[in-house]
Amino acid sequence: MKVDVLTLFPAMFAGPMNESILRRAQESGRLELAMHNLRDWTHDRHRKVDDEPYGGGPGMVLKPEPIFEAIEELKGESTQVIMMTPQGEPFKQAKARELAGHGHLLLLCGSYEGFDERVRTWVHHELSIGDYVLTNGGLPAMVVIDAITRLLPGVLGDDESSAEESFSGNTLEYPQYTRPADFRGMKVPEVLLGGDHGAVEDWRSKQAESRTRKRRPDLKKDDNDDLNEGKQT
Repeated sequence: MKVDVLTLFPAMFAGPMNESILRRAQESGRLELAMHNLRDWTHDRHRKVDDEPYGGGPGMVLKPEPIFEAIEELKGESTQVIMMTPQGEPFKQAKARELAGHGHLLLLCGSYEGFDERVRTWVHHELSIGDYVLTNGGLPAMVVIDAITRLLPGVLGDDESSAEESFSGNTLEYPQYTRPADFRGMKVPEVLLGGDHGAVEDWRSKQAESRTRKRRPDLKKDDNDDLNEGKQT
């Protein structure tokens, strides 16, 4: 997969994008990642990318000209353009799986008061990672890239690892234990020590359901909403 990122702060990505799984994914050729400074598509002496909003109001708005030129240069026939914005749909695991199926993603990182509305004529997906305010779209873009990269074939070594993680089936992951079996009086459940794989799977399934309903009941509501939508005619 190829991922291009259009941002005013490309240096933000240097550390997180070059560690752990993301580094190995790039070294193996499964991920091609490039950061682009939006100012490279300006034509004035001050490399200006923003201006005052029409109609007045606080802050500055990202101008359409450099963004349009950058997209036109970086975009291919199958590119999916993604805008990182608080107004976007909540980014969830299902969306990560959808995006992992594309060959080329172009992420637009907002700053200031956001994008000139006309930029949206290029956009296929608008994503938000949560209902809070961040300095710019760089951190959300990193989150999206990380979540998607883990789903690329061969990146984790064992592709089943991503299938069993939290949110993969609208449930949280079941409790995990490792050695020692008894630590300061806290014992590993007997079912995990007995070698009965069927019993282990049943225990894990029930634990995942119980934990999800207790900690994130909204995930089960999403399940019911999906089911009800499927019944509509």
